[in-house]
Amino acid sequence: MIRFHLDEHASNALATALRRLGIDVTTTHDAGLSGALDQEHLSYCLETGRVMFTQDEDYLELHASGVAHAGIAYCHQRQRSLRELIDGLQLIWELLDEEDMTGRIEFL
Repeated sequence: MIRFHLDEHASNALATALRRLGIDVTTTHDAGLSGALDQEHLSYCLETGRVMFTQDEDYLELHASGVAHAGIAYCHQRQRSLRELIDGLQLIWELLDEEDMTGRIEFL
C-alpha cells in the first residue's frame, strides 16, 4: 500500500481527510522536518517508503536532475480543491503500489 508524506505547504485538513480514509500519512511536522530542504524530504520519503505529495515545483526539478525518490504526487498550487486532492491521492493509493511509484511522478 502507498503511504504518503505531505510537504509543509499541504493543509492539515488534507492529512486528516486521508487518515479518515485509512491512508497512512505523515506531515512535515510529524516527521520533524519543519524548515528542512526539499532534498531532505525526499530522502526521508525514500528511507521510509513514502510518496511525497507536494505543490512545490522544486520537486519536479529534483526529479529531472536524477535525485532518487520513492515517488512524487504533484499538483500545481490552487489548481485543485481539497476534495479533488483527496480523490486524486486516494486513487493513487487504490491503484498503485510502492514499486509503481518509485522514481515516478503522478500529476493530480
